[in-house]
Amino acid sequence: MSVGPVDELRAALDAVQEAATAAGLDPAAARDEGAALAAAVAEAVPGAPAAWSAAVGVPGPALDRFFEQAAVARRWRSTPTASLAALVADGSAHAGGYAAALVRVVAAACDLGPASIDVIARASATAAVQRDAVLQAGPPRPSTVPGPEHGDRWSPDGAATTAGLPAGRTAGPGELATAEPATAAATTGTEAPAPTLDELLAELDALVGLERVKHEVRRQAQLLRVAKLRQDAGLATPTITRHLVFLGNPGTGKTTVARLVAGLYRALGLLSKGHLVEVDRSELVAGYLGQTAEKTSAVVASAVGGVLFVDEAYGLAEDQYGEEAVTTLVKDMEDHRDDLVVVVAGYPGPMARFLAVNPGLESRFATTLEFDDYTDAELREIFDRTARKADFTPSPECLAQFERLASAEVRDEGFGNGRYARNVLDQAITRHAWRLRDVDEPSLEQLRVLLPDDLVASADDAAADDDPAADDPAAPDHLEESA
Repeated sequence: MSVGPVDELRAALDAVQEAATAAGLDPAAARDEGAALAAAVAEAVPGAPAAWSAAVGVPGPALDRFFEQAAVARRWRSTPTASLAALVADGSAHAGGYAAALVRVVAAACDLGPASIDVIARASATAAVQRDAVLQAGPPRPSTVPGPEHGDRWSPDGAATTAGLPAGRTAGPGELATAEPATAAATTGTEAPAPTLDELLAELDALVGLERVKHEVRRQAQLLRVAKLRQDAGLATPTITRHLVFLGNPGTGKTTVARLVAGLYRALGLLSKGHLVEVDRSELVAGYLGQTAEKTSAVVASAVGGVLFVDEAYGLAEDQYGEEAVTTLVKDMEDHRDDLVVVVAGYPGPMARFLAVNPGLESRFATTLEFDDYTDAELREIFDRTARKADFTPSPECLAQFERLASAEVRDEGFGNGRYARNVLDQAITRHAWRLRDVDEPSLEQLRVLLPDDLVASADDAAADDDPAADDPAAPDHLEESA
């Protein structure tokens, strides 16, 4: 008997819960995480809210709940989920099994309705991000707990993948679950070595642009390194706050740099794990006073040993619930001052108001990094690198056309910077596939080369205009957000 989309999503969430139990995670929280990821994948699929509500067990159509969860989990379309990131950071042998369960959720979410080619492409990339998080971490630690043995925010330039499918081809919904999962050599019984300081600094230097940020990160790392050496030598050491403020527009690399800071601080012996936990207001604030403190403390606890990245932190300056979250955050920062770094990020003006909400905030965030918008040439380089990591080759004419398009964009707060380059690439890949629709056996060059016409909207794009996520500048799409 065939299984309907609602039953398949329900079964996929069951698999997430089972994988979480095997990994020692809270199964209910993991199921909620899987449900949120499904909403983010399916938010542009017609009819998905009702099917999602039935699978998750939310009474009625629950449109508000569906889109609320989709907003919370959009970042996981391009980064590992919070639980998966924690498992990878811990070197858990069960990270691969959890990632495989998330891939099944992605496939089930894509089948909740008639998904467009853009939705399918983004879902395919989401699946790849979850699997690649385990693959890139290397061999996991051996575990004595029985469980599954199967094996997102992006590489420095935002590597786009298509879930293990041939270049130039997009996965269908059913293929997402059946594509071979990436494994991490689980049978080796060895723990993957953490990246060295030199490797992380090289990765920082490889980022496009951001020269002022690179210099300040190196300066801060050196300051803290010497402070630790003085402390270890028994010398007097002034108190140096490690927490950071990131100012800049969306898509300027804030999340990527935060992840590198986590790794750098671990390599310097300042953090025990070096993982990144990314949240916004919705993941810190609860519906009632008193619950927010508990929710915020739970998030902070998950970040101990690494970096807690609070995006659009000024959202916590809006009401008494946000103030409760800030008060709790300040206390928990002090309680875990030796093994936690907090990075708050957002636009310059609103961030100044946020830091004034609590007297303890400003004193704890003494270092500010300003992320400049990318130039046209830098955006061109991001587009080129991202395309090549997805196994596409933009022609010189295509790159010149991209730079012309970028130069015509208005650079206000709504401009996506790196997201803009990735969104253009997403659409170009879709048009590339459509351009080859009448070619039965395209050559390798045809499968790889992007042409100027692939960057320009045509009459064939009219149907895609109905996809609300296609032009959403807040959606990271294929790749990790460089927020």
